[in-house]
Amino acid sequence: MDIYIREEQSEDYGAIHAVNEIAFGRENEAKLVDALRRNASAFVPQLSLVATLDNKIVGHILLTRVKIEFDHQLVYDSLALAPMGVIPAAQGKGIGSQLVRAGLDKARELNFKSVIVLGHPGYYPRFGFIPTIRWNIKPPFDVPEEAFMGLELVVGGLERVQGTVRYPDEFDRV
Repeated sequence: MDIYIREEQSEDYGAIHAVNEIAFGRENEAKLVDALRRNASAFVPQLSLVATLDNKIVGHILLTRVKIEFDHQLVYDSLALAPMGVIPAAQGKGIGSQLVRAGLDKARELNFKSVIVLGHPGYYPRFGFIPTIRWNIKPPFDVPEEAFMGLELVVGGLERVQGTVRYPDEFDRV
């Protein structure tokens, strides 16, 4: 089983859309990726990665720029991990884990300091994510505390950071 992780290419857009639609069983996440790709202030091309199995795209992960805002004055930069999906036929093979690790490694390489994720509390802690309440970082919407997590990509990456995460507007539209 040869799984290969690489940056997306323009010819992958249709396959990425299909992977997200199939993985999530709806079109919302696929439309989100398409919309974020058009937002130059949020989209980081090197952080849209695909997983291929036998030269077929079976998974995708996207990390985009977000802001953490405190008291409408202090603004900190971070990344949001969303979405990450693998088609059902390829699940259970560690592809999602490989995508997450590759995305985090690439984010470190690009000198980002932290990542925020709204995700399954039984899945993301294996990569070092912990609830953001530890840093007094809050989601902009009501979600279970244990599902809203952060990760310091460098030591102290969230030190002295607090506030509310502000996602790109595209997240509100889908």
